[in-house]
Amino acid sequence: MTYGSTAHEVLAVVFQVRGLGSDTKAQKPQLDVLLWQRAQDPQRGAWSLPGGRLHHDEDMTTSARRQLAEKVDLREVAHLEQLAVFSEPARVPGTRTIASTFLGLVPSPATPELPPDTRWHPVTALPPMAFDHGPMVAHARTRLIAKMSYTNIGFALAPTEFAMSTLRDIYSAALGHPVDTTNLQRVLARRGVITPTGTVAQSGRSGGRPAALFRFTDSRLRVTDEFAALRPPGSG
Repeated sequence: MTYGSTAHEVLAVVFQVRGLGSDTKAQKPQLDVLLWQRAQDPQRGAWSLPGGRLHHDEDMTTSARRQLAEKVDLREVAHLEQLAVFSEPARVPGTRTIASTFLGLVPSPATPELPPDTRWHPVTALPPMAFDHGPMVAHARTRLIAKMSYTNIGFALAPTEFAMSTLRDIYSAALGHPVDTTNLQRVLARRGVITPTGTVAQSGRSGGRPAALFRFTDSRLRVTDEFAALRPPGSG
């Protein structure tokens, strides 16, 4: 098939760790992705990544932020970066459309009000996805897992101040495997990623010694150990 013109769309894969502080053991923290349900053909009813056509007068990052605000009313994005280009000629029907994907991260305390057609979905149980949006989510998750190991990107998923148990839950959800609290604290402190605040958390209903609070040293992405990898327990 010959394509006479080419369009360009910008799509955002937005993650948030949800379920922190749950009172029920049945609901543990998990990494969710933000999706909206298509109301029109093609693929009516399938779930899609938020985004749309790139305007002629904007760069891609501006487009991604604009469309998150316009399409799903999301403005609380702590980190946004371009990931990949999907250029299969027949990836969508009609005009050939090249897609640039972005990774977006929302901190766990944020509770954005979403439109009725927009929901958070666990990355481990995606609903039927439109076009090639499923592989886009998988690619973004792979990149997030890698960056959790060798950068300080956890700042964009965490509260401003946190106990190490909370940060452990965030890292475990993002990485997809359990993380040891003591080891995580040791590694991140050695790299200068986290800093004690000198304060403690409020005591819970169970009492006990209040947990020390920490914060991320920086709120911008930086490489902390380019060869690091946070591996599952027992993997060597």
